[in-house]
Amino acid sequence: MANRNTQGFGLIPAGRMGGTPSIQGQGKYFIDAGHSTTIYNGECVKISSGYVVGGNGSAANIVGVLNGIFFNAATTLKPTFANFYKTPITPANSEDIEAFVIDNPFQQYVVATDAATTVNSFLITYDMNTSAGSTTTGKSSATLNIGVSGNNDKQFRLLRSAEDPENAEAGAFRSVVVICNKHTYVHQ
Repeated sequence: MANRNTQGFGLIPAGRMGGTPSIQGQGKYFIDAGHSTTIYNGECVKISSGYVVGGNGSAANIVGVLNGIFFNAATTLKPTFANFYKTPITPANSEDIEAFVIDNPFQQYVVATDAATTVNSFLITYDMNTSAGSTTTGKSSATLNIGVSGNNDKQFRLLRSAEDPENAEAGAFRSVVVICNKHTYVHQ
């Protein structure tokens, strides 16, 4: 039986290192009011010039995973929450947009792979594929880029299979557990 997943689903929080419960704590950061690229829910993000920007597809240090945003809508002046940043957003008074980021460096995530993996793939580091997602649901469809690996220089370390019975096959879109390898707060 093939994997049920037919595309990626970004990064989903799933426990922390050391077996402690995942509280999915979030930090508040900001997205520049003029930012011109969509950032999906479940996408890894980094800091650039003090602002949150997408972090998929690069070996740059990341600060965490986007979980949602808040801004005051320009047309209604009402507080507005969304689970992703969809361009163009025009906040009231050109205010910066608040970004809620799961930023614990020891947070584990479930993610789909873009290709087959084996036990030999475990504990190797990989980057996420360039960001993509649904502008309807806001959910990322990014996958772990198995084609480009490194001993210690990529964004995420593949820990193990996620033991998902519907997605446990060795083919593409297998669910695996990863942890951030290049986090802004712990990796220099």
